[in-house]
Amino acid sequence: MTRPFLKMNGLGNDFVVVDARQTPFSPSATQVKAWGDRASGIGFDQLIAIEGSASGNAFMRVWNSDGGTVETCGNALRCVSWYLDRETPGADLHIDTLGGATTAKVLERDAATGMASVDMGEPRLDWTQIPLSEEMNTERLELQVGPIDAPLYHTPCAVSMGNPHVVFFVEDVAAVDVERTGSLIENHPLFPEGVNVEFAQVIDRNTIRMRVWERGAGITKACGTGACATLVACARRGLSDRHATVIMDGGPLHILWRQADDHVIMTGPVEVEFEGQLNG
Repeated sequence: MTRPFLKMNGLGNDFVVVDARQTPFSPSATQVKAWGDRASGIGFDQLIAIEGSASGNAFMRVWNSDGGTVETCGNALRCVSWYLDRETPGADLHIDTLGGATTAKVLERDAATGMASVDMGEPRLDWTQIPLSEEMNTERLELQVGPIDAPLYHTPCAVSMGNPHVVFFVEDVAAVDVERTGSLIENHPLFPEGVNVEFAQVIDRNTIRMRVWERGAGITKACGTGACATLVACARRGLSDRHATVIMDGGPLHILWRQADDHVIMTGPVEVEFEGQLNG
């Protein structure tokens, strides 16, 4: 059978988005990997299914390109909100995920682009919420990469935004071997469910440069939950204010860790690339 999809991206973090509200969609890991292959398939970082929800406008399900499911994806939430906004333009949209409930609003849109804001909820900062395999201060993890007496990277901050993140602070993010270090940390025993790995260079108190290794997807141009986690990590360490622009390889996201309720608000662009059909 075939199934229509939209190919979309948020700052180059790209998705195949399927509307599964009327017809169930349960692809195998093998199918997801085949579709996600950039050489022989469609190519994407994540596959997204929009499903029905009893408590919200929709439920968003996420598969990484390696075939595994994950809890949530910030850039994909903006894309899904753009899709749903066609039905109720300008409304607040309640989108459930395995990582928790979110609220989104499309601020600007046209036929193929838009700008959306997502309330990602409160960051989860306790070691059990990341989760870690042992009790530890998540603001300053006892973790390092490289020689014991001269580590390359050390003492990162851990944050969950519905999915696990670890943020290393570096002087020059361009000098980081993201693939080598990210792949090493992703499956470290400290993170029983794996982890997304961010490397953050603080430019000033309102500007952060970040690169990311996503669990199950590898290097991506942008990561919405990673940008949120990075801002929270920098603010916790006193390196930034609670409102900053996080600049990734694909471009900037504007992140606010709101003082009033501790919710993290992510604002950024959406783009539709093309329509297609999934086979199999």
